[in-house]
Amino acid sequence: MAHIAIDARIINSSTGTYVERLLHYLQQIDTTNSYTVLVRAKDKDYWSPNAANFKVKIAEFDNYSFSEQLGFKRFLDKLQPDLVHFCMPQQPLFYKGKKVTTIHDLTLLRTYNSDKNWLMFHLKQQVGRLVFWVIGRTNSHLITPSHFTKKDYVTFSGIADTKVSVTYEAADINKGAMQEYPHPYSRYLLYVGQQSDYKNIPALAHAHQKLLPKYPDLGLILVGNNNASAQKNQQLFTQKNYKNITFTGFIPNEQRDWLYTRASAYIFPTRMEGFGLPGLEAMGYGAPVVSSNATCLPEIYKDAAHYFNPDSVDDMARAIDEVLSSESLRRTLISNGKKVHASYSWRRMAEETHAIYIRSLKILE
Repeated sequence: MAHIAIDARIINSSTGTYVERLLHYLQQIDTTNSYTVLVRAKDKDYWSPNAANFKVKIAEFDNYSFSEQLGFKRFLDKLQPDLVHFCMPQQPLFYKGKKVTTIHDLTLLRTYNSDKNWLMFHLKQQVGRLVFWVIGRTNSHLITPSHFTKKDYVTFSGIADTKVSVTYEAADINKGAMQEYPHPYSRYLLYVGQQSDYKNIPALAHAHQKLLPKYPDLGLILVGNNNASAQKNQQLFTQKNYKNITFTGFIPNEQRDWLYTRASAYIFPTRMEGFGLPGLEAMGYGAPVVSSNATCLPEIYKDAAHYFNPDSVDDMARAIDEVLSSESLRRTLISNGKKVHASYSWRRMAEETHAIYIRSLKILE
């Protein structure tokens, strides 16, 4: 019997769904090996195991910090797991135990968020560059959620592509009661998620404004925390006197899902993604998806999205207009979206990840 530690310090973050779903299904898949799930102190009650071979332990170490490099290493040395799965690249570089790491994307290395302190962000970016390079040489295996991210990482790190496996993610659908989100629009475009620079929200707002002369009743609803990047966009749109745009701030999932089911289209204008979970969620709720053609998105969405060049506001407006004006195109996107959504499985992701654990343990014994 092996002891496997899962670094779940990101479980209550934007990529935490991946970790929570992995843990959920691992408990069904593996009843033999013992698991220690490592979380931050604030999240000690966020996830609770329902299997006897799983337990939660606090690992209070900040990402990309000296305490992570020194204290977390000592913590793991004392824990003595047979294998550690780091669910994000950040980890103590000098930890010598057996390990696998999930790399969700390379946005830290490829993008800049202007709402951050320039110097601190670029220092973090340089540290991240080192971490991303080292883990390719010290981990027994690496995991990415798309072939695009795998290729991007292999090109960056120079490691053999056989050392990286793709485990596609999935999107769950709420089958319970939903809650109305009041809004003044007879129809609306929807975006759900963060508003960092690479998400390209100002271009989406500009495209929406270009469509208003033809569709004067068309709203744009932006769902997500009212953090610094969202506030920056809100100020920009006010200065430009943009009309028919609603920032919801944080809302319950029941309201978010209600908005998905009634959107005229879900728009994903991003310039960089590792998988693109929100668009897949939108497909599951029956929203036609109009998406950027950047990075991994055509790989993940296939024929279930109507694509545009994210660097062209005119092309974005063109694609949205075509979906709004063609009922047959909408029906095709909705139908294809249901099929694409159903083709992904969190359980399959967990099974493939578990197989990587077993192979890594045997290889390194």
